[in-house]
Amino acid sequence: MPTLHWIGKDKVINHHQDVPFRLLDHQYGALADGTQTPKPTGSGNQIIHGDNLEALKSLLPQYEGRVKCIYIDPPYNTGNEGWVYNDNVNDPKIKKWLSQVVGKEGEDLSRHDKWLCMMYPRLKLLHKLLAEDGAIFISIDENEQAHLKLLGDEIFGGANFINSLIWEKKFSPQNDAKYFSENHDFILCFAKSKSKWQRNLLTRTEEQDDRYKNPDNDFRGVWTSSDLTRPEHRDRDFYGITSPSGKVLHPAKGRSWSRPLDELERLKGDNRLWFGPKGDNMPRLKRFLTETKQGVVPQTIWKFQEVGHTQEAKQETNRILHDVASFATPKPTRLIERILQLATDKDSIVLDSFAGSGTTAHAVLKLNQQDGGNRKFILTEMEDYAEHITAERVKRVMQGYAGQPGTGGSFDYLTLGEPVFADGGELNERAGLPGLRQYIYYAETKQALPPLAEAEADNAAFLARHDDTAYYFHYEPNAVTTLNHDFLATMRTRAGQYIIYADNCLLPAEFLTQHGIIFKKIPRDISRF
Repeated sequence: MPTLHWIGKDKVINHHQDVPFRLLDHQYGALADGTQTPKPTGSGNQIIHGDNLEALKSLLPQYEGRVKCIYIDPPYNTGNEGWVYNDNVNDPKIKKWLSQVVGKEGEDLSRHDKWLCMMYPRLKLLHKLLAEDGAIFISIDENEQAHLKLLGDEIFGGANFINSLIWEKKFSPQNDAKYFSENHDFILCFAKSKSKWQRNLLTRTEEQDDRYKNPDNDFRGVWTSSDLTRPEHRDRDFYGITSPSGKVLHPAKGRSWSRPLDELERLKGDNRLWFGPKGDNMPRLKRFLTETKQGVVPQTIWKFQEVGHTQEAKQETNRILHDVASFATPKPTRLIERILQLATDKDSIVLDSFAGSGTTAHAVLKLNQQDGGNRKFILTEMEDYAEHITAERVKRVMQGYAGQPGTGGSFDYLTLGEPVFADGGELNERAGLPGLRQYIYYAETKQALPPLAEAEADNAAFLARHDDTAYYFHYEPNAVTTLNHDFLATMRTRAGQYIIYADNCLLPAEFLTQHGIIFKKIPRDISRF
């Protein structure tokens, strides 16, 4: 498989592993009635303000392998300046990140090198978050489409590429274009595992159903018809068939029937051939609506009439945020709805790590309102407008805007908090006990920490039991903890193996081995005690 090389690749190929684990600080919960609460809503919907690379890393303990659908609209790398969403890899935040990760070599990178350096570790983390039966959809234009395809092949696997979709984003041509009037963008789709991903069918429209009629009052209901000839001559399939009027019909010159004679005779006997109202036309195959799939297979070209265009997106966003700010590059809600219809079920988790104006959350809430679903959204946005544009739009969508009824719902607004580890490698105790417990369990099991079991509710050190192993984090912020017989007496869970974190261990190695206990020293400086 061809691979893509660029300056700085060797510096970022494993950078996702070096990104620090940060905890998420809850700021407030937003409710559909417009109020805010200091307590988490419990909805599962989140908007996270902070660098999306660190935000994605912070999501791993709870969401690795659980996200059903990812949509991202990353910078297209057009070089344009002055937008609210600065679509340019010369953005100061990106330049600072490159100087820290790539080093002095980054000063010589082209804007394509910079864009690839920025995207690679983010896609690696998105791959980790994606469920085995999930898929990612990435909007892009000509500037980086070819690079993105090769990048996706490398990270997700070329065998997991689904397709390149074409979105007709404009409804009028640009007559002042220098070369061509560009009226489409691409949406690249990759699955985590193509063999496990199953796309949904699109809902049939009234227009599609109106194509079915029943001129012969067939008891099987309305039908449409299709041609029964192929555009080539085959001797064995060039024969005459007698119509109800007694006329013997042959394919036109250079064509032949698409079915053998015995099959056409069988279809004729079952009244599945239509010879026209007088019974003397070339036969066509009747296809009954009741026998079609209860939906439509999606095509790779998405017309603006079906999923919206950029002007519609701007008008929609301006109606919602008319008194707050404009947003230059939103996507139409109908476009994201189409993706969600294809790639989610009613309980899916949806992630957008380049959230922009919050269109993905809008689409999730709208689709839930339509079908009674309980899809959950997670948005991350690094820019300063995360609260006054991204979150504000979602609040107004929940409440209702410009005559549109509210969708209902709620979400939690979070920011990036303390890293789990301090610069010296020791546990960052400012992170707080809940976050440390969650991280330790994830580091051991790659699973989200479940609620505390009732059997161990009186033991603050117990984390959970997983794969016949019980995990304990014996930690106190202001005291040294010890694994000894007194602590063992507090343990209630039976398991084949025990992994216990503490500051010290007073039990003999032979005893630990005999009882299936693995002691792990908490990485912190206890000299102050």
